[in-house]
Amino acid sequence: MRLSVTSYLFHPDRLGVIASTLCLIHCLATPFIFVAQSCATSCCASAPNWWVYFDYLFLTISFFAIRRSAQMTKYKSMKYALLISWSVLFVLIVNESTGMFVLNKNLVYIMAIVLSSLHIYNLNYCKCTEQSCCTTKI
Repeated sequence: MRLSVTSYLFHPDRLGVIASTLCLIHCLATPFIFVAQSCATSCCASAPNWWVYFDYLFLTISFFAIRRSAQMTKYKSMKYALLISWSVLFVLIVNESTGMFVLNKNLVYIMAIVLSSLHIYNLNYCKCTEQSCCTTKI
């Protein structure tokens, strides 16, 4: 069996880890970027639209990675853990954009770490060894 770089990188769990980690870096970098920006110019205090759209880009990539990972895992509990953690992260990010509820910003970081950790665990311990267990649809 030949392993190519694209199949290695685009494995759904690896893609999920990459997307979750980039999302976490994006969330961690945001306050520093805007503090530096506000010190340089005091014209605007809100994030530019293109920066906010990165949240939704990472969520979209993560959704497809989770959908495929949930199809390929052999444990139903892992399927639910992946889907629930993504759903919570989605709600937290939408809430952060809309400001409906006042929630601790650290929850987004925690959920991004949880999601990335679930992908790593699924990649290492929950692989399907038979083709029959990988064909279930969500």
